[in-house]
Amino acid sequence: MRFLNLSAFALLIIGLISCGSKHNTTVEKASTFNVDAQLDYCLSQAEKTLAMIPKDSLFPRTINQGSTQWRFVEKDDWTSGFWPGTLWYLYEYSKDEKWRAQADRYSRFLTSLSQNPPLDHDIGFQMFCSFGNGYRLTGNPEYKEIINKSAKQLTTLYNKNVGTILSWPREVPNMEWPHHNTIMDNMMNLELLLWSAENGGDPNFRKIAIDHAETTMNNHFRDDFTSYHVVIYDRETGEKIKGVTHQGLADDSMWARGQSWAIYGYTLMYRMTGDVRYLDFAQKVTDVYLSRLPKDKIPYWDFSAKVNADTPRDASAAAVTASALLELATFVKGDKREEYLQSAKVMLEELSSERYQSRAENNAFLLHSTGHFPAGSEIDASINYADYYYVEALIRLKRLNTGSM
Repeated sequence: MRFLNLSAFALLIIGLISCGSKHNTTVEKASTFNVDAQLDYCLSQAEKTLAMIPKDSLFPRTINQGSTQWRFVEKDDWTSGFWPGTLWYLYEYSKDEKWRAQADRYSRFLTSLSQNPPLDHDIGFQMFCSFGNGYRLTGNPEYKEIINKSAKQLTTLYNKNVGTILSWPREVPNMEWPHHNTIMDNMMNLELLLWSAENGGDPNFRKIAIDHAETTMNNHFRDDFTSYHVVIYDRETGEKIKGVTHQGLADDSMWARGQSWAIYGYTLMYRMTGDVRYLDFAQKVTDVYLSRLPKDKIPYWDFSAKVNADTPRDASAAAVTASALLELATFVKGDKREEYLQSAKVMLEELSSERYQSRAENNAFLLHSTGHFPAGSEIDASINYADYYYVEALIRLKRLNTGSM
């Protein structure tokens, strides 16, 4: 056998690299992604948003397509916790006390929500994105007390006959009120209960969270692991009445953000409980989502929507999923870990491109989210929860890159 000379060997290696799969090309491309540059961009955009807030205790929620003006909401709005949560992440990255002060200020505007019965299940979004991140970063005992009070308020919506937390304690179209409705979004609020149960709250909160996750796992998913947005239960017997949608295209479609809530929700359930059934289930609901994405990995608002040039995307679903995948990747090994990690990186790279970052168009972080398409609300808009999960995903990727996650 003749040995290759050095030049021929080098050419062979180059050829092998150039003949690699598209996946390998994506890995190399994603590996050059500058996380700090994107976080610096978020700092700059948030600075401009702070200057726009007209008065205390208002929270930026949405910038509609073609506008440069935020729509501001009061503390009772279900999205109110995302702005202080975003500020906490910016403090975590920058270590600048200015951001800590602003994060504390806007979190404290929400304090009264921990003292009154909740308007709906979203108290988890409101209080754990804000005070939860605040406690994680500061250890402030006042925050801990507020979190535990908030968890107690959330449990007032729990129906033991059904085994889930009521999402909307009021009449909503097609929800068979006064029967019991549970939406997939509710999975995101279980972290509040599980954390509280381990940090000075009622230990029974853990049982409620697990009961909710189990009942949802048994009733909210079709055979292919796509999810209904809403399941209606008989409030007395707990019997499942029907699975429907509220914000999706149809009762039998896969609403993009609903599936992303499922991915994130069951990933956090595994992290908080260590139950491998949740890890297995998180992968199942993830895999069907990933298998149906367009090439750029940013979903259209519903996976069953007819796609044409005017079909809106949902950057918020992509941001939620990217953040969840970065955590899920730490719980699995081998090819599955690599698939989840690289998918998240590609999502973040696309969200950070000129196609999705707001840049000079407005002061949000991202464009092209869809809030409630059937109601004609927040379509192709900038929305605060897209920004929150985008910056969370960037922070998680930075932690992974530095070996601290």
